[in-house]
Amino acid sequence: MKYVTLVLCVCVLASSFRGVGADDKLPDTTNSSIPAPCNVEEARARAMLLHESMRGVLQVVHRDFFDEDDAGAIPSASLEDVFEELSKSYGVKLKWLIVETDVVNIDHQAEDEFEKAAVSALKAGKSNYESVEGSKYRFAGPIRLASQCLKCHVKNRTSTESRTAGLLISMPVSISAR
Repeated sequence: MKYVTLVLCVCVLASSFRGVGADDKLPDTTNSSIPAPCNVEEARARAMLLHESMRGVLQVVHRDFFDEDDAGAIPSASLEDVFEELSKSYGVKLKWLIVETDVVNIDHQAEDEFEKAAVSALKAGKSNYESVEGSKYRFAGPIRLASQCLKCHVKNRTSTESRTAGLLISMPVSISAR
């Protein structure tokens, strides 16, 4: 499970870094690759975010999952420490989102119209949901919960089929004419 958390974080974060300009229409990103950065500044920003994310995940994984005296760490809660640092250092906000699971943490419930629409999109099997609101880019991507996750996330389940949760990512975007 500890390695799944690391891989999951890499995949979700890597899939969310794309430039959005004032006149850009948000394309359907289903089955599409991530375009290359438009310039060195954008490449540097992506690299810094990925570096901080992976550095943070590595520290949290070692802190929480290799401590023989405290083996009760929860991966999603551990990653919230990384989320907090990304928010403080880069203005990137991340939040877990309940999609097809029980309410384990009320902070993970959809709060606004974007989050509610994201839940609907992810339930429908979309690969992501996104929008630009003023100077903020918002992205929601699915997180697969395999059968071994369901004992905590879906208490009264009638099947062990995988379920979906979500990860919300929002970040400031510089809107400039291109």
